[in-house]
Amino acid sequence: MFIFNGEFVKGVDLVDVCLWAFTILFLALIFYLQRESAREGYPSEDDMSGRTEKPGMFFFPPKKEFKLPHGRGTKAFSYGPADKRQHALKRTAPWAGSPFEPTGDPMLAGVGPGSYAERDDVTDLTDDGRDRITPFRLNEGYTVPPQDFDPRGHPVVGADGVVGGTVVDLWVDRSEAVIRYLEVEVDGSTTRVLVPVPFCVLSKARKRVVVEAILGAQFQHVPKTKSPDQVTRLEEDMISAYYGAGKLYATSKRAEPLL
Repeated sequence: MFIFNGEFVKGVDLVDVCLWAFTILFLALIFYLQRESAREGYPSEDDMSGRTEKPGMFFFPPKKEFKLPHGRGTKAFSYGPADKRQHALKRTAPWAGSPFEPTGDPMLAGVGPGSYAERDDVTDLTDDGRDRITPFRLNEGYTVPPQDFDPRGHPVVGADGVVGGTVVDLWVDRSEAVIRYLEVEVDGSTTRVLVPVPFCVLSKARKRVVVEAILGAQFQHVPKTKSPDQVTRLEEDMISAYYGAGKLYATSKRAEPLL
């Protein structure tokens, strides 16, 4: 095909062809991005009634299939699954957009700073298919450097200074070789719970671990794991959410304004 004076053939302008091609491709891109953006946070729900909007005719995203690693099957959906949990909440005012406050025990309500996602109730895995987070007792190659404070055998105290338990083991992330949790045996029982390391202050001088998020007596209510040597993704979120809730709800004074 030859181009003479900017034309493919008589009456067909190359500039026109490029302009229309660009316009069509740009509109197609807008359509694709608008449709894909509807996968997160949709369908919208009415704040008062909870009714969901009907899917649009043009921007309803088709099902997308996700292949899960390590033979865990596939998942296919257009929108993410809706949260059907009945939260222990009540409105502080009878109009849309009004704030909520928890009912019952706010530490276990799963709301506010204690909210968590409904992740799959399976363990996270390493690239080679092993459990990613496991206790030191299953990993003989891991040790605590002598210059660091090894909290095993030392007490864990809450924000009120009351001893909540004793550290009995450490849980390591095999993928990143970092300690994720302290395993604590609750004081006065044989119950064991996990404490996320970011919530801990390790005092080498005082030979103790301080957890300011909760009180000493509240360690007994930390969500438990089904297995003594495994923690699932859902359990990880629930455990972290409990300590997060304590930052606001551990005492009644924390929920009050500073001024």
